[in-house]
Amino acid sequence: MPSLEDELFPSTPGKFKIDRNHPMNRQFHRCFASTSTMFLWALFLIALTASYLSFQSFVDSGSRYFSASWGGIQWEKQVRNSAQSPRPNGYSVLVTGAAGFVGSHVSLALKKRGDGVVGLDNFNSYYDPSLKKARKSLLSNHGIFLVDGDINDVRLLDKLFDVVVFTHVMHLAAQAGVRYAMENPNSYVHSNIAGLVTLLEACKSANPQPAVVWASSSSVYGLNEKVPFSESDRTDQPASLYAATKKAGEEITHTYNHIYGLSITGLRFFTVYGPWGRPDMAYFSFTRNILQGKPITVFRGKNRVDLARDFTYIDDIVKGCLGSLDTAGKSTGSGGKKTGPAPYRIFNLGNTSPVTVPTLVSILERHLKVKAKKNVVEMPGNGDVPFTHANISSARRELGYKPTTDLQTGLKKFVRWYLSYYGYNHGKPVN
Repeated sequence: MPSLEDELFPSTPGKFKIDRNHPMNRQFHRCFASTSTMFLWALFLIALTASYLSFQSFVDSGSRYFSASWGGIQWEKQVRNSAQSPRPNGYSVLVTGAAGFVGSHVSLALKKRGDGVVGLDNFNSYYDPSLKKARKSLLSNHGIFLVDGDINDVRLLDKLFDVVVFTHVMHLAAQAGVRYAMENPNSYVHSNIAGLVTLLEACKSANPQPAVVWASSSSVYGLNEKVPFSESDRTDQPASLYAATKKAGEEITHTYNHIYGLSITGLRFFTVYGPWGRPDMAYFSFTRNILQGKPITVFRGKNRVDLARDFTYIDDIVKGCLGSLDTAGKSTGSGGKKTGPAPYRIFNLGNTSPVTVPTLVSILERHLKVKAKKNVVEMPGNGDVPFTHANISSARRELGYKPTTDLQTGLKKFVRWYLSYYGYNHGKPVN
């Protein structure tokens, strides 16, 4: 049998043959044998390292699995109990973004009328998570179980839909804020597009499929100058990345409705405010700075025109959300296959009475009994629009939507909550 050396240095016509007894050849042979041994050891060490890394990856995956904040018999029991409705024909609703401003209010309203509610929220740090945790405690006190998790977590969504047959999904989780998109654009794609698709995938695969109601935004109207904004108006000129992701969401949901038979209702919220609101909103930050004696920045549009918003009180928005759930037709798909056409709807939810930002500040000064220190500057090109104004005739007709709270009344309620929550007494913080 030829040796390895014979294979490397064959004795063939036209080739020289090695003299095995030559001293130089014996030295080479020993050197080659040594090199071969080192090569084999190197292969062994590489294989050993690869095995260790594979095992470590397995251990890390297992560690993440067992350290997850969800799963287990007790967890499943809590989810089922929370989703159970005590009233006949009651809903079982998955509310995403349940620790958020609108999500917490909608969850409480559903629970109060006898529907089953399971909340889902990832408690991100876009604003102070302690406020979200306080909302979570509020929900817990009313018997609502809130899962700490992300809508992009496919395994978590699969588990939730396996444990509970949800009749409806109220999708309110999103990366909010117009200006923050200039700092962290990827977070908007992650939450508002990828997260939406992940959730819709879970919904279309469910059997039976739930009806889906989700939060779009008045921001989709972008640079539209026709007022009031109507659902039939063009929405192809977004002024911010946030608006673009919400417009993309409307196109994506239409696709899932068309292909998979999901019942979809999109709600375009107009500047929602009220107790337990978002600290990044103007009315909230104005209140904080006025009480702390800090100046507030009031933006002004071109030609010194005051900005105006269709401020909508949270209770009115909640009524619109519940009305959307109550009138949502059934999805027509089964296991991801469409069996017939399903409803696809979009509604404006606003107050129909735009108010200028200086008027908002005046109302806050009146309720806080403190004069604001104002810096009036021209609005920067950061994605904000000069005005919003909702046409709500479709929501009135189809949902029975009728806003009842004006800005004066709504801000009074907000200020009362703010002073109580942050421990103020007669305009001064309580130590």
